[in-house]
Amino acid sequence: MGFEKGSLGFRMFFAQRDFEKADIEKFAAAAFPPLNTLAEEEIHGWVAGRHLLDRNIDEETAYLGGYLRLSLTQAKKTVPTSLLQAECAVEEMAVMEAEEKQYLNQQARSAIKKDVKERLLPDMPPQLKGIDFVFDERSHMIYSTATSEKQLDAFVLSLMQTTGVIAEVADPESIAAKTEGIDVANWAPASFSDELEDGMVDGTAGREFLMWLWFCSEKRGGLANIPEVGEIAYMVEGPLTFVMEGKGAHEITLRKGEPMLSPETKTALLSGKKLKKAKIQFVRGEEAWAFTFDADDFVFRSLKLPQTETFDRVGKFQERMVLLETFRQMFFHLFREFVKERDASKDWKETKVAMRKWVADRPTTA
Repeated sequence: MGFEKGSLGFRMFFAQRDFEKADIEKFAAAAFPPLNTLAEEEIHGWVAGRHLLDRNIDEETAYLGGYLRLSLTQAKKTVPTSLLQAECAVEEMAVMEAEEKQYLNQQARSAIKKDVKERLLPDMPPQLKGIDFVFDERSHMIYSTATSEKQLDAFVLSLMQTTGVIAEVADPESIAAKTEGIDVANWAPASFSDELEDGMVDGTAGREFLMWLWFCSEKRGGLANIPEVGEIAYMVEGPLTFVMEGKGAHEITLRKGEPMLSPETKTALLSGKKLKKAKIQFVRGEEAWAFTFDADDFVFRSLKLPQTETFDRVGKFQERMVLLETFRQMFFHLFREFVKERDASKDWKETKVAMRKWVADRPTTA
């Protein structure tokens, strides 16, 4: 399953409260229904972490290595587009031949499509999808593979309806408020280009953080000493996605060659665009955490954890969760440092001047 092997794509959430023994019974009561109950409408429910049909939820199966580990399984029957189109074409040709018509109007074609879909749907195999989550009671954090907006809504709503636990997305607003007591909504957008005043650009706290992290990695040494973690190095790498709302080209992604040194990168920055998505690395000694960060959604994709040393399922999972918590500590520390600097008027004014110079003086390759 999602958190037990391979790279990770996830969001982080603050749990309103810890999960209790009674919650396990609630998850069991809302377990995924048997597949033979699936008709036209989607069905969904909770399963234990072994597979997407693991409906047996109890205190033993709900936990793995001391971590609450469950999935929200969703099942739906759909007719593949190519099959639906082919069957509709067969029916339409038959009707035109029987009625001696050269074509069918939209109403007739829609009726045929509806009939064909109703005929085929019962024989279609169910399509299963899972949204995994892990709860770390030491940090009171939830990690979930709900990366899309649709998955996010389904996960948060189902969790609340089942247990009453509210999962609050760990985004710029919530992290800044909970860790530093700062309201990022009070920040006016900042321009990092000498060619544009602050009032001429847009931006989000997430994009400004990613810009600040990039600046610090190149101009401040890219090092941080993090409590309980130690010293780490961090760096921002391509591909790079820049964005600026308004007229003209809103978004541009630079992948080929050396995007960090490309003329297009400098042009994007001078025009007021800000970094929205990039690959980032955290390094501690010989350990490396490499991931792609979406600053708008605060979603982490393709996170590669350092190699684990154990091979049994429980031990490996525990090691991976410790490494994931270490990653969270590193990320939160860097974001908190940004928030404190961004909220201090004098410090931020000086930082903004330095970042504008950094943009203006960026080297480029021909």
